[in-house]
Amino acid sequence: MRSPSWRALTRWGVALGLCACLAGSGCADQDADMPRTKPGQPVAAANAPGGPGVPAAPAAPIPDAVREQAAAQIRAAGLSAEREVAARIAASRAAAARKWGLAQTPIAAPAPPATRPVLKSGPGVIRHGDLPPVVHRVPTQDRVVFLTVDDGAEKDPRFARMARELGVPFSAFVSGYLARGGWAYFRGLHEQGVVVNNHTVNHPDLRKLGYARQQQEICGEQEVAEREIGVASRLFRPPYGEFNQDTLRAAQSCGIVALPIWNQEAFPDRIEYRYDHRLEPGDIILTHFRGPGEWKGDIAQMLRRVVDTATAQGFALARLDDYL
Repeated sequence: MRSPSWRALTRWGVALGLCACLAGSGCADQDADMPRTKPGQPVAAANAPGGPGVPAAPAAPIPDAVREQAAAQIRAAGLSAEREVAARIAASRAAAARKWGLAQTPIAAPAPPATRPVLKSGPGVIRHGDLPPVVHRVPTQDRVVFLTVDDGAEKDPRFARMARELGVPFSAFVSGYLARGGWAYFRGLHEQGVVVNNHTVNHPDLRKLGYARQQQEICGEQEVAEREIGVASRLFRPPYGEFNQDTLRAAQSCGIVALPIWNQEAFPDRIEYRYDHRLEPGDIILTHFRGPGEWKGDIAQMLRRVVDTATAQGFALARLDDYL
């Protein structure tokens, strides 16, 4: 991509420099402290007309008209810079869409909400008292859906690069035994903005375990992921989507705030819908870190199908962790 022109950057820098002057007397004070000399003139004589050692007169105040003109230039430069950045991002996304064989450029996600939605019992959200809520669909009016990728067996760098170049966010739910020996891959995902969440140490059906064992599975993965990634998980997905009251209690004791489940599951060759064969705002899509050994295709093809489907139905992919 072409970098901004030096002239544009210079205008931007000049405009930023004027900001200090608009605040009041800052520029005048700075100018008064600087010796005004001509080539070859002694610095001591710079305080003329009073002669050496005599303070210079204060700089004249900046007229209101000049201030307003400078402010207008700053606003114009800011708008121009924002437009240039937006145009460069759009061009980059379009080029990436062509490179990765997408039907059209993905829809850019809106800015995440300033505060996460309140998770009350209702369609898509199940609450059990003050325990962490179970979420199938995020309560939002934004035309966004959320891609979540589970387990961690397939560590395909091509998939990570594709998501990064397309600017497509997703959330990972990793099981420790599958990440073992490959945490560098998940650290790389974390560095590109993917949140690595909890999916237990050994991927058991938690309903078959007592409270203490469930707590070991969830808290144990919290400890491993925090050591490897550097951040404790806020979200937890129970393996197979199966849980009971002990699961919720154990998850809460480990610092978990919500259990996202899913409404759709994505594969390279299809998307399986739980309800009416269409996406709805706030839907959570499940897929896995898998490859041709288990699928009719690879994980990059899965991502292409998800993005093309969401775009065709008028949805952007957003990051689940920004909403829960």
